[in-house]
Amino acid sequence: MFKTADASANQPDQEAQTREGRTITVIHAGSQSSTHGSADHFTGSVQVDSRFQAEAPARSGGAIVTFEPGARTAWHTHPLGQTLIVTSGIGLVQQWGGPIQVIKPGDIVWIPPGVKHWHGATRTTSMTHIAIAEALNGKSVDWMELVTDAQYLASQPE
Repeated sequence: MFKTADASANQPDQEAQTREGRTITVIHAGSQSSTHGSADHFTGSVQVDSRFQAEAPARSGGAIVTFEPGARTAWHTHPLGQTLIVTSGIGLVQQWGGPIQVIKPGDIVWIPPGVKHWHGATRTTSMTHIAIAEALNGKSVDWMELVTDAQYLASQPE
């Protein structure tokens, strides 16, 4: 049997949080415009939706990112790592110097802090994922060079 806490015991904390301006925020689907991934950081057609960034002291942020076939990120790192949750399609992720890994719906990818990597769609299939990263000193990503066509095509699974 579950035991419920006395609601009055939590009341002062809830009232204090409301007085301090802390309230739940809901960002409704469709209330933000989609954006296209910058050619400085992406190759191909990439759509970014539902971008979010928590207010300090929280550090988490992210977005829903859709890569059309052949699209991918540039090489990059994250100071506190990144989590990807694949929601549709088939994608690829590769760590610098490592093998290509195929990612599919329901897969969760953890990229450790400072690991140089890229991710995106296969040549023939789009891929959508939720990307989540924490910011360190206001920065959640360090962008590097674009993944060349030769690197991308060489990394494709047969």
